[in-house]
Amino acid sequence: MKKEQFSIRIEVGRLEKLRLYARHKRKTMTQLVEDWIDTLEMPNYKDTEG
Repeated sequence: MKKEQFSIRIEVGRLEKLRLYARHKRKTMTQLVEDWIDTLEMPNYKDTEG
């Protein structure tokens, strides 16, 4: 699967929290973000039309 880079600005405290959490879970920060994205439900656009 092709991957692209995603860059965000984040407060230093939150970045450190993410780094510590990733280390504790033995995952990369990328894996944590991808796991979180996978939990998101896709909106049903039929429900939002007119």
